[in-house]
Amino acid sequence: MDTKRIIQRTIFITLTLAACSGLVVLLVAAIGKKKHDNCRDYVINIKGPQNNLFIDEKDVTQLLMKATNGKVKGQAIVSFNLRQLERILKANVWIKDAELYFDNHDVLHISVTEREPIARIFTGKGKSFYIDSMMKQIPLSEKITARVPVFTNFPDKVRLSDKDSSILNDIKKTASFILNDPFWMAQVEQIDISNCGFKCWSFEMTPTIGNHVVKLGNGDDIERKFHRLLVFYQQVMNKTGFDKYDVVDVQFEGQVIGSKNQRTKVDSLQVEKNIQKLLHEAQQRENDDQNITVEKPNEH
Repeated sequence: MDTKRIIQRTIFITLTLAACSGLVVLLVAAIGKKKHDNCRDYVINIKGPQNNLFIDEKDVTQLLMKATNGKVKGQAIVSFNLRQLERILKANVWIKDAELYFDNHDVLHISVTEREPIARIFTGKGKSFYIDSMMKQIPLSEKITARVPVFTNFPDKVRLSDKDSSILNDIKKTASFILNDPFWMAQVEQIDISNCGFKCWSFEMTPTIGNHVVKLGNGDDIERKFHRLLVFYQQVMNKTGFDKYDVVDVQFEGQVIGSKNQRTKVDSLQVEKNIQKLLHEAQQRENDDQNITVEKPNEH
């Protein structure tokens, strides 16, 4: 290596070291300044499809105040344990996730994602709770009642068995489908859970309109089952009346079985008007989506 290259390399190394030293000095100074800075303000952002119905800024503020001994604004930034505060917030039953950070203006940002109930469950003894999409049990809220599908006769147990967990999974699948369909949200009054043996359960739906019950089986292929039921409403009960059948069974692939009604008839004219309205709204939604193919079931 010639003398010129040695000099150039020496100059380059010297400048690099000087630059790094300068950065270190600036970093140390910034850290030292941050240690003496105080929280100037805080901003709370709550995310979730329920539009902050179950937890609001006041609730989050109260949690923060309790965790910081009643002081957030004006407290030294170095005293905040952000990870611990996140854990405290996420311990709340209505908070799914939480993230905290300080910006360059010493403002604390609190981002909270609330849990979304997808079903309300009643046990055999009358205890009631919600579940979310992660099948986490959530207590009822004193603020508001969520408009979600209702399931009854769930087992009363402190610790769930594998079967109970599987039932919850079927509830999640069924409730998620109903929530995404305005027609079934209006037509499904409640779904009862029946025990049919070892690792066996069955859903029975009570409609809002109509003098019948619907046997759904378990949560497998739940979308197809409701599709067969809708076709049966449109092509059979729409002509025979909605008080003709006591039981409509859609749990088996490719068929719908209607059993004759033996109960006292209700006002069939009003029932027909109400169901016609729901069917008309459903038909309008189907017309908006030309890709939906209707599979006609066997009629009985």
